[in-house]
Amino acid sequence: MEKPISLFTVTLLFLLFNQSLAIPGTYNILELGAKPDGKTDSSKSLLSAWAAACGSTKPAAIFVPKGRYFVKQAQFLGPCKNRAICFRIDGTLVAPSDYKAIGNADFWLQFQRVDGVSIRGGILDGQGTGLWGCKASGKNCPTGTTTLGFTNSNNIAIAGLTSLNSQLFHLVFNGCNTVKLQGVKVSAAGNSPNTDGIHVQYSSGVTILNSKISTGDDCVSIGPGTTSLWIENVLCGPGHGISIGSLGKDFEEEGVQNVTVKSVTFRNTQNGAMIKSWGRPSKGFVKDVLFQHATMINVQNPILIDQNYCPDNINCPAQVSGIKINDVTYQDIHGTSATEIAVKFDCSKKNPCSGIRLEDVKLTYKNQPAKTSCANAAGTTLGLLGINSCL
Repeated sequence: MEKPISLFTVTLLFLLFNQSLAIPGTYNILELGAKPDGKTDSSKSLLSAWAAACGSTKPAAIFVPKGRYFVKQAQFLGPCKNRAICFRIDGTLVAPSDYKAIGNADFWLQFQRVDGVSIRGGILDGQGTGLWGCKASGKNCPTGTTTLGFTNSNNIAIAGLTSLNSQLFHLVFNGCNTVKLQGVKVSAAGNSPNTDGIHVQYSSGVTILNSKISTGDDCVSIGPGTTSLWIENVLCGPGHGISIGSLGKDFEEEGVQNVTVKSVTFRNTQNGAMIKSWGRPSKGFVKDVLFQHATMINVQNPILIDQNYCPDNINCPAQVSGIKINDVTYQDIHGTSATEIAVKFDCSKKNPCSGIRLEDVKLTYKNQPAKTSCANAAGTTLGLLGINSCL
């Protein structure tokens, strides 16, 4: 039998872990001039820490102690000399309260061409409420900036991070491979415009686990070029659901495939499991998608395929979607719909949906079986259903 670890050993390991923050290879932004007062710009301190960590040939850490640190804007550029840089954030990074300061920038915090970066803990406060108010008033406002973006990066791990009140999207992954998000929390008002929680496009091997997303747009939006995406144990609401799309905005567009969404709860959302494409020509596609073990609580459109998306009726009226959708399975989906039609497949006349499978779907509206609606959709229905299937 192995000898049990003593209390002395556990205590020693704990002390050594804390002392590691002071050894070479760990860069404390306080020691580099940052001020935890929420007012003094700490951008230079944060970027100095990044320059040192990125230039190190050994694994490195950047430490943000407790406190509020104002960061006007920061761009973390690679490639670096090592592939193991950890941000340990015990405090809060705060964006400018004046939305005009960065409202026309693509990102507030952005990583480009990095490999092996991890973020542990912390709060990112995008302070987007001012911009939301501007947009609601109908004034001429900036588009807004995304809180955190990773572009052309690999082997990214984010755990325990909270994103608050982003001006625009909260987290964006574009052109990335092997990304794991766990225990992420996204929070913005239900009426905040275009504040998608997590957006993924042109990326492969992204995993989103054990997260809670409350926002004014899609909880997770899945753009073109996304492959091998796994989403599990996510609470979504308020928001617009988990959406593949919108796709087909461009004619030359990569497809979406091998997507799994399981054990997700949608609460008071506009949509649940959604696939959306523009009603105009495109070479894109959607295939090999599984929505499994989902709970719907007062969701307006629990299951939706909309291939006639045409905002403001511009550049798409009287056209049909070129996106080909096939092999999409909805398995063990249950709960309540806020509308009479809980399942709606509005597919392309030119490229009808095929291989759609409804398995063990039980959705009710006002304590009665909900209805389904199909246009240009073909597939199968299996299991005990609380709905009248139109397939």
